[in-house]
Amino acid sequence: MLIKSNSIHVTQRLILRNFTENDLEALFKLLEDETVNTYLPWFPVKNREEADTFLKERFLNEYDKGECYRYAICLKEDNLPIGYVWLSNDESHDFGYALMQEHWHKGIALEASQAVIEQLKEAGYTYITSTHDIHNPRSGEVMKKLGMEYKYSYVEQWQPKNIPVTFRMYQLNLDGQDRTFMKYWNQYEVHFIEDIA
Repeated sequence: MLIKSNSIHVTQRLILRNFTENDLEALFKLLEDETVNTYLPWFPVKNREEADTFLKERFLNEYDKGECYRYAICLKEDNLPIGYVWLSNDESHDFGYALMQEHWHKGIALEASQAVIEQLKEAGYTYITSTHDIHNPRSGEVMKKLGMEYKYSYVEQWQPKNIPVTFRMYQLNLDGQDRTFMKYWNQYEVHFIEDIA
């Protein structure tokens, strides 16, 4: 159950809210962790200045643009960010999440994601997509639990890390229609459909 209160959303264990400038230290802890950032599309930050730039460019500035679904995931007991969940602003409606390691494998990313997806349905979004590196299958398990359906895989020379990565693309059609977002299939020469149980 998602309880709305201004820009704050409450689930059973979590508070989902906009980041503020006061969250720099918590975000820095998340962004500097090499393990957490292995499968994210940026390098771990080296200092608080880089974390501050990330906070402003990826969160605070986006809030100023209007409709934005980018939340700090916080535990109810202290309301401090332990991760984030967000939706991209482009046509892919790419949905993503990240958590500090000590909170992995507790269903927190799933709980936060389910709440935001309900919000996206109410807002009239017709679909969302999500991708994961084939070497990060746990992220794919979250996608499956969210009801997302595997569509296809593709190989991308991933930036800014400049490494070849095979991604699996999942999609959830929020309006119940049958559609597949084909941009990645059409964009990347190597693409295929795997037999995924």
